[in-house]
Amino acid sequence: MTSRYAAWNFPSSLPDAPAPVLIDGDWSAASTGESFPTYDPGTGEVIAEVSLAGAVDADRAVAAARRAHDEQRWMRLPSAQRGAILWRVADAMKQQADDLAVWESRNMGIPVPQARTMVLEAANQFQYYAGWADKIHGHTIDLGPAERRIQGYTLREPVGVVAMIVPWNAPVISASKKLAPALAAGCSCVLKPADETPLTALWLGQILRDAGVPPGVVNIITGPGETVGAALAEHPDVDLVAFTGSTDVGRSIIRAATGNLKKLQLELGGKSPVIVLPDADLSSAIPGVAGAVFWNTGQVCAAGTRLFVHESVHDEVVAGVAAEGRRLRVGYGADPGVDLGPLISRKQLERVTAYVDGGRADGAQIVSGGSRIGDNGYFFEPTVITGVDQTMPVMREEIFGPVLGVMPFSDVDEAIALANDTSYGLASSVWTADGAVGHSIARRLRAGRVGINVHRAGGAYMPAGGYRQSGWGRENGEEGLASYLEVKSVVSTLA
Repeated sequence: MTSRYAAWNFPSSLPDAPAPVLIDGDWSAASTGESFPTYDPGTGEVIAEVSLAGAVDADRAVAAARRAHDEQRWMRLPSAQRGAILWRVADAMKQQADDLAVWESRNMGIPVPQARTMVLEAANQFQYYAGWADKIHGHTIDLGPAERRIQGYTLREPVGVVAMIVPWNAPVISASKKLAPALAAGCSCVLKPADETPLTALWLGQILRDAGVPPGVVNIITGPGETVGAALAEHPDVDLVAFTGSTDVGRSIIRAATGNLKKLQLELGGKSPVIVLPDADLSSAIPGVAGAVFWNTGQVCAAGTRLFVHESVHDEVVAGVAAEGRRLRVGYGADPGVDLGPLISRKQLERVTAYVDGGRADGAQIVSGGSRIGDNGYFFEPTVITGVDQTMPVMREEIFGPVLGVMPFSDVDEAIALANDTSYGLASSVWTADGAVGHSIARRLRAGRVGINVHRAGGAYMPAGGYRQSGWGRENGEEGLASYLEVKSVVSTLA
């Protein structure tokens, strides 16, 4: 290990040298010898320099993970011991939640209290999957009459080396949602955090080391998707790529994975519908709709960005959601009382602005918001837009900002048709006082998750994933574990 990293203990102090990569249990500089800056989106200022890994580092990390897997450094430990290590990871994250939250906030902009909630949710992933580590079993199967003397059974085995590519909008949760089940399943991992938000992923690497995860079982490399991410997606020694991000990048990963036909777990984009029926309790529906679209400044794959409201309550709901948006305090994440932080970058600010301006040019009306706030940082007003239709980009494409498009409907069938008129299918919600109607609509919505009088809920226990172009496979729950397991059938004659 390079001597200048020997005492590295992120984040109590960032070294003068760029933050290192973690390969085969050691912190070291990237092979390129270069670095890139990571920014505070609330100020636009550089927080730290981070090692710029390249394809050589991706190969080193995959080789380390392959050795760890082939040598069974993780799987040779008793399953209960592996579960105990994952539990220690969860405990450490909870103990360090205050500090982790500050760094999550600095790196991605979210207000500190909300960042702390995200850290605790990430810790719960490790706690939940710690309980699965010693409960991964196969089945015995009756193969016919006893006189045939044949026995059949199945084994559930780790898929192998997993490359994990995670986004910037929820860094510590996104990393934990992949690492926890993969480690419970017995896999070895290479994690590539987003360029914009690498810091808490590196901190998590330190926690995993300290908890007792053997060298090479978790490797963390930092660098651009175009080089490092592509190298991982193409690598012949990677058995599965777990990716969360845009649908366009998901397509490129699918193409790259064809070389060795590696498995894929993809959580991709969304344009999630929210339906408000005329009997809904508006005192809860209005803040619920606002939270669905504005939370984390709209930088959420499952954000409820398309609102369909019954014409009899349309104006009241629009006015209420706009008022909720105006009440939200937008500001620097560490400031007390802040509800929404900045967008992640200038590029994202320009993207959101372009969509809103495009909606206005198409004839939509900006009911509230619609503009950048201030000149420092990348702050944008919570925005409500009416006068839209399903052909407008603002209603069809994922914006990833605090922008809500609203359309009226006259009957339930129309609302469901509007909601399903999308290439995505990640999440959705319906607001109604009639439980039977809510559950009936839930069956008709083409989405991986449906909320009835709630939009954001689930945690580690409930499967999450998308229909259509919102992805392949599921995260969370037992279904999330299945992504990292292979099923082997064994048939034997009996003596």
